[in-house]
Amino acid sequence: MTIRNLDYVNHPKSMAVIGASVRAGSVGHVVMRNILDGGFEGQVWPVNPKYEQVSGRDCYSRIKDIPGVPDVAVIITPPATVPALIGELGEKGTRVAVVITAGLTSENGLRQAMLDAAKPFLLRIIGPNTVGLMVPPAKLNASFAHMGANPGGIALVSQSGAIATALVDWAVDNHVGFSKIVSLGDMADVDVGDCLDLLAGDAKTRAILMYLESIPNPRKFMSAARAAARLKPVIAIKSGRHTEAAKAAATHTGALSGADRVIDAALHRAGILRVQGLAELFDAAETIARFAPLERARTSIVTNGGGAGVLAVDRLMDCGGELAVLTTATIRGLDKLLLANWSHANPVDIIGDATPERYRAAVEAVAADPETDVIMVLNCPTGLASPVEAAAAVAALSKDGTINGKPVLTCWLGEHTAREGRRVLQEAGVTSYETPADAAVAVSYLSDWSRAQKALMRVPPARGEDVTADRDAVAAIFRQAAKEGRGMLTEPEAKAAIAAYGIPVPETVIARSVEEVEMAAARLLQSCEKVVVKLHSKTLTHKSDIGGVVLDLGTPAGAREAAVGMTTRLKKIAPQADMEGFVVQPMIVRSHAQELILGVSRDPIFGPVILFGAGGVAVEVMDDTAIALPPLDDVLAGDLIDRTRIAQLLAGFRDRKPADRKAICLALNGLSQMIVDFPCIVAMDINPLIADSEGVMALDARIQIDPADVERPGPNPEMAIRPYPSGWTKDVVLAKAAFHLRPIRPADISLYPAFLAKVTADDMRLRFFSKAKSIPHQLLLRLTQLDYNRDMAFLALEKESGVLAGIVRLSSDPDHQVAEYGLLVRSDLKGHGLGWALLNHLVDYAAHDGLKRIEGIVLSENETMLTMCREFGFSVLQHPSEQGMSLAALELANRSLKQT
Repeated sequence: MTIRNLDYVNHPKSMAVIGASVRAGSVGHVVMRNILDGGFEGQVWPVNPKYEQVSGRDCYSRIKDIPGVPDVAVIITPPATVPALIGELGEKGTRVAVVITAGLTSENGLRQAMLDAAKPFLLRIIGPNTVGLMVPPAKLNASFAHMGANPGGIALVSQSGAIATALVDWAVDNHVGFSKIVSLGDMADVDVGDCLDLLAGDAKTRAILMYLESIPNPRKFMSAARAAARLKPVIAIKSGRHTEAAKAAATHTGALSGADRVIDAALHRAGILRVQGLAELFDAAETIARFAPLERARTSIVTNGGGAGVLAVDRLMDCGGELAVLTTATIRGLDKLLLANWSHANPVDIIGDATPERYRAAVEAVAADPETDVIMVLNCPTGLASPVEAAAAVAALSKDGTINGKPVLTCWLGEHTAREGRRVLQEAGVTSYETPADAAVAVSYLSDWSRAQKALMRVPPARGEDVTADRDAVAAIFRQAAKEGRGMLTEPEAKAAIAAYGIPVPETVIARSVEEVEMAAARLLQSCEKVVVKLHSKTLTHKSDIGGVVLDLGTPAGAREAAVGMTTRLKKIAPQADMEGFVVQPMIVRSHAQELILGVSRDPIFGPVILFGAGGVAVEVMDDTAIALPPLDDVLAGDLIDRTRIAQLLAGFRDRKPADRKAICLALNGLSQMIVDFPCIVAMDINPLIADSEGVMALDARIQIDPADVERPGPNPEMAIRPYPSGWTKDVVLAKAAFHLRPIRPADISLYPAFLAKVTADDMRLRFFSKAKSIPHQLLLRLTQLDYNRDMAFLALEKESGVLAGIVRLSSDPDHQVAEYGLLVRSDLKGHGLGWALLNHLVDYAAHDGLKRIEGIVLSENETMLTMCREFGFSVLQHPSEQGMSLAALELANRSLKQT
């Protein structure tokens, strides 16, 4: 339901060209000729009152005069005419309109008028201001591009028409084919998310390429991207990487979390591989479409030229790659196979006179090495051996582009003889690149994509299982600040808040006067060597900038003197600043600890983001940070840590023990849980958070809130990724057994085979409207890998065994108003009330989620299901357009809202 009629572009049977022209060079003439010259086999109807014929076809004055119903229409008319034409197409029954016309804007009202005209008919609009649409497998070129595209397995979605046509031009010369090319234009209706949904289910598309300039609907985009990337490789270029970061922010995190870093984090979490240049798009698609994700990408290189191997290693390291360390057994084996002057290390240099037999022996040995995950094979042309024969030797070892199950990436350098060698490799299904650097970058595609796929599969719960959280205590702190009209918490308030979520903080004493500072210091110095004194203010955020922090105070008198000095400086530098007193803390001295920063900020597109990296006073100068989208779990927190340079220091070096990684992950998870629980959080810094083998400690904290949002409930609706709805679990006891109901998880795909084995063929037919006895693996992936923002499925598991007993699911429309439901109970458990319990749970969820109506399409002969629907309160009518089908609908407006 999420693509609503857009699937008509897959196999259009008829086209209308509104504004077709006989005038050479006009857009209407080019589009008409492209459709006809491309060989489109369906009906093509030109519409233009000026002509009786266009390109040898009868031309119609009005849309209503067309003798049939066009599945897809292209509009090339003046902007003011477009809304009315859209309405006429809708009345005619057209499903998709490609509006090439530019100039329909919000300012002139034509954009909204066009959308209003389309809405009653669910007519989908691509554009306006688009180059058009190409569907090469259907021989359709409904665009004004200068050339058509070859059919193939790559889909291209571009927000720039110029980029789309340039890539088509490049692809023709490089023998690359497409399943679809969609130029999105101004995205008044159809956007990137819609296209991803369409392409995810398109059997002709094996990889998706995207050129992005903006992401106007982030939740929809993330939902669609995560669904598509679970099924096939998705590669993206996002332009505008160097947008200037915020110049002024209340927190370090606000300054460090630039827009492009957030885009990186979002694409990573969506399982999308990001590349930087147009030329890399197709190399990346070719690479990751061939191979499964890898846990690691330790690379071994076999080459007949040492220089080529060094170049490959350099580029591999530039891309954050990992060179394999060959085992002693592999080295000994190569000693027996190769000449004495081979390199005796990785890269394995088999010398310039390497024969095909030597290539074969070396590659086989490296492929058997247990420390090698990826094999790179290079060949430099010499007069001593044949590059073509060497290629044939490597190709003979390959099976589906792998050797011993490991990806093989090759580079045959040169032109004349190398070209034939590359042809031999490519015909054998072995990837081949023009330079060693290209091959090394391709390895990074595999590792980066694998990491993104790992992040994609994580679905953290709304309540972190290992997070200690006192939500009520934090809510009270936030309410008090809001009551006082403050958006910025004081340091003691901020520390109390993070401590309530399991992040350790030192003891904090608030002193209202210099005398109280001296007394507090005297008490603390009984159990610690030194103390710290800080200004306590509700208005100052960066206290160290005005000398408001003094460290290493070993006596009560010294602490008092520091407080007096702060007071004097504050009166000179910022006399208007509010001063509540002072904060006295133990001086935490851990000589081997690393200073870290943990932070939160709000991105204008993707909402709350989490920052981690090297902290301290020079945090902006060091600029060693990484960004992630919440919610997090231990795996995602660990991935965030590993994307920084300081991760290597945290792992330990020389005499320093590794830092307590579990404690750092817990701190990140606590931060993530605060974001989930409190939509009012605008920004946060924990800087520094010191970390060593003994654990972590937050020495300073800063939290900014929106006072107007303090009472807004969680889970935070501003998050781009909806967390696993762990609150929606329920135990039910029926006549025959007890069952546990819970939302589906990606890992539940393993439960399906045993479940389906106990579903009769007739029950499968009644549920899926076909005689299929099983569900294809790709469909099972789609059924289990849900984005909870748009879809939901609840499982019923036998309480004792955990065996799958039944499933009910919900798929909402893009407007989140209406959702379609489906229900399947194991055949041996029918008639015991399990279906009723599952449906009741689903309806409660749908009402709580804000849906207005749920609908189900039921075979009219399925009287058991129809009876249950009527008893439940559904209205049941004959389906208006599907013979033999009934439509069951339940209005949720009066449904009692409750969360289980």
